[in-house]
Amino acid sequence: MTTEQSDDHVVKEAYVMSQDYIRYVTGRTSKPAPSTAAAALRHAGHDLLEKYPIFFKRWPRVFREVYPDSACDYLCKMLDEHFQPEKPWQKKELTWSGILSIYVLAGQLAIYCQKNGMDSVLQELEFRVGEYVERKVCPHIRENGGWSGFIERYAKKEEPEHTMIRACCGVLLLLGTMSLLYYIYRRRLCWPQTF
Repeated sequence: MTTEQSDDHVVKEAYVMSQDYIRYVTGRTSKPAPSTAAAALRHAGHDLLEKYPIFFKRWPRVFREVYPDSACDYLCKMLDEHFQPEKPWQKKELTWSGILSIYVLAGQLAIYCQKNGMDSVLQELEFRVGEYVERKVCPHIRENGGWSGFIERYAKKEEPEHTMIRACCGVLLLLGTMSLLYYIYRRRLCWPQTF
């Protein structure tokens, strides 16, 4: 299924995010994110790389066995193992961080493929990640109100300093307006009344 064939917003978003994120991390796009969820994914992925760089240094060793004809299958196998419940009768709980990890892992594989001359895999990887999310994750996302929870959790937040500056400016503006109104009021009381 491609994004053009589906009328389901949740599924369309899964494919848009997959395509955009893989193109973004491999430097094949400089356009702004095509959706709010894709922007949140870019921000969250970048945030993870900044906070935990050591974690991402191990991926090239993990991907050593990846070849152009097996890259997408290798990724799907890794993801299936990750989302497998510990006990056969249990259902693996999906979290937003788990869903984020699908895209981030795909992005790391895409970077590895690009650095190792396997650029031909990237477009198929974009599609296969979208397809994986559609099959394994979209039912859960649909049950939880769509991508809004992901956006709420991972969208870029305003810096606390900016919030404080805006609050102070608002208070100063309010005080200035009140002072001006008071001045005008007092001035009118003092003006001589002419009839």
